[in-house]
Order: sequence, then structure tokens, then C-alpha cells
Amino acid sequence: MHKITIGLLTLLLVNRVFSQAESNDLQLNTITTALPFMAITPDSRAGGMGEAGTALSPSATSVYWNTSMLSFAEKSSEISLSYTPWLRQLTNDMHLSYLSGYVRVNKKHTIAGAMRYFSLGEITFTDASGNVLRDDKPNEFELTGGYAFKLSEKFSVGVNGKFAYSNLTGGLTVAGVMTKPGMVGAADLSFTYFKDRVKIGKTNGIYTFAATINNIGNKVAYSVLAKRDFIPMNLKIGNAFQAKYDAYNTVTYSLDIQRLLVPTPALYDNVNGQVVMLSGRSNDVGVINGMLQSFYDAPGVVAKDENGDYIQNDDGTYEIVKGSRFKEEITEINIAGGVEWWYNETFAIRSGVFYENRNKGNRQYLNLGASLKYNMFSIDFSYLASLNGRQNPLANTLRFTLRLHLGDRPVKSTE
Repeated sequence: MHKITIGLLTLLLVNRVFSQAESNDLQLNTITTALPFMAITPDSRAGGMGEAGTALSPSATSVYWNTSMLSFAEKSSEISLSYTPWLRQLTNDMHLSYLSGYVRVNKKHTIAGAMRYFSLGEITFTDASGNVLRDDKPNEFELTGGYAFKLSEKFSVGVNGKFAYSNLTGGLTVAGVMTKPGMVGAADLSFTYFKDRVKIGKTNGIYTFAATINNIGNKVAYSVLAKRDFIPMNLKIGNAFQAKYDAYNTVTYSLDIQRLLVPTPALYDNVNGQVVMLSGRSNDVGVINGMLQSFYDAPGVVAKDENGDYIQNDDGTYEIVKGSRFKEEITEINIAGGVEWWYNETFAIRSGVFYENRNKGNRQYLNLGASLKYNMFSIDFSYLASLNGRQNPLANTLRFTLRLHLGDRPVKSTE
């Protein structure tokens, strides 16, 4: 048990170090996307480990985190159902449901699928004068099909195809403009390196390295006249070590680095009566260009003189504070870490932390979770507590997952 305590203290220390390293000289510049529900963690296991799920051992919810991991599943098939009451600090009728599963066809091929449903509760639409137009229940859903191919005993790749539908207005006419649902076709790509015989010191275990690019898809607009926005494309790199201390005790340590692959908003301001771009790049670009641009387009901080006026260069551009662009790019990286202890493959407790820079959204929280497994069934639970010292709409978020393990039979050989 002392190893688990050390692991949890380490996670809290990492969060504290990153919090102290926050850049006070950078402006608030949060990256926003359309269809953010596509990036909400759906399951309780990773949700109880700080959302560090990219390299976790395979399960039915791997189709969200890392489909290629399913090539190394010990079970031939599994189904899971997750439920998350959402933003309970603000409302009591929003929720996310997630149904997922997989089947290992043989030793090399695995297929998977998932359905995500997000209800925004009941919303009353009004006109500019506050008159009630109608009540509606906006909702969004996503359908996913996945395939994992095992390249060798240690390497695997995976791909997902997705369709997402977002109906936020029910076709309501706003300011004379007819709105419409947003529709997305997207893909996930994933890669896993899995080594099941690793020794660190005197401890035997399993090491996993994984990388994914999620939600590579078209931009979305909710009316003909509206600007099209990016969906939450993101890059995740994960490491996990599953330490087997004895026949009864197994502890998994997981660490993820995550970042959006969406252009950073440029910095605009009013100069001499005109709104001008002071720094950064336009985000009116295509999907692939936007993914690449996200690595080098942070605007940084525009330098000012002693009078508070922006300093302009001879070529008409504006002087940027040295190093601020690189510093802002670094702040777009999120860190997630978690620890999980299983006793006799029957009972588990877990915890983790998630860190996002306060200039990029300020999501900083501690997660706690537990699992109980009996025969074919297991149930997971997780709880989120805010760490940033202020009221957070995500605080007290609960997640529940029910898993059904459908088979322990060995998968068929391809030979």
C-alpha cells in the first residue's frame, strides 16, 4: 500500500510544480472548438486516473482512447455502458451516455464500435425582447466504428471512422438566418507499442507506449452565413507501466501528454480606430493546414512602450516579447497522470490529476475512482474534485461504467 501512497503524492507534487510554473505574463487565449462533446472523457476508469487513458490496458472504452490497444486484449470481447451527469454545478438535466464494445476476430484483427449521446437538457429560446419562442431539448450524438491490426507481438495500429451530429437549435431562425444541425465525418489514428515482460528494478510488469490523433474531420457551421469552426482534433501521447508486485497486487502508473491540434486564436486590437491583427495567424485555413499550424501559431505577447502603446517594427508588424510565442505553445500542452491498484483482479482503487494552464482553460482537478469485479461483470465509479481554488463547473462530476466481459476463450489464429 505504501507504493500507492507514494504514487499519489507524486501526482499531486507534479500538479503543484506545474501550477507554480504558470506564465503570469501571457494573456488569456483559450482555444475553442465546435462539438466539444466529442472530447469529453466518457468512462470511469480513465476518468478516475486524471484522464490518462491513452496507454491503459485494453477494455471496451479503448475505442475512445486508443483503438490499437485492443490488439492486446486478453478477453475475446467486451461491452461497456457509461453514464455521466454533466455540469451538475450549473444544471441538473445534462448528461453524457456512452455505449462501446469490441470483438477480437483472431490474433491479428479486432473490430470495435461505440455510440455517444449528449443531452443538453431543456432550453428555453427567447427573442431579443425576452419573449419565449419555444422550449427545446438540444442533443448531440456520435457513432464510431473501429479496427485494430496487430503488426507483430509488440506493435499494433488502429483506425476509427466517425459520424457526429449536433442539433443545438432545432432549426430555429436567429436574426433572420435559418440555423441547421452540424454534421461531421471524422477519423482517429492510433499506434501502440506493448511489451509484456519488463523489469524495473526488482519489479516485473508490462510497459505500454501509445500515440493517437483523434477527431480528424471537417469544420462545422450551424448556418449558411456562419464561419466554420474546427472540431476538437487532438494529439495524445501516453505511457503506462503495470507493475506486478505479487500474485494479488498489481499497480498501474499512467502518464499522458495531450494537446489540441486546432489553430490558436490570433491577437487583435483596436489601433487608430481600426481592428488589426497584432500577432499570430489567421485560423481561416483547411483541416490539415490547421493541424500543422497549431504547432507554431501562438501569438505570444505584443511589446508595449512606456506609454502603454504597442511597439511597431519598421516593416509595419508589431514587436513580440522575446520567448513569449514559444512559452505560449508550451502552455497548450495538458498533463494527465494516474495510479491504479488492483487486488486479486477483484477490487480496484485509483486516483489521478489533470493539469491545464490557466491561460488555456484552467482545468485543474483531482480524480478518485474505484472498481468492483465479479465473474463477467464489473462496475467502475469516479469522482472529480477541482484543484484550482475556485468554483469550477466540472467540480463534483461523477462517472459510472458497467462492463460485461463476454468471453475468456482464446482468439483464433490467422494461420
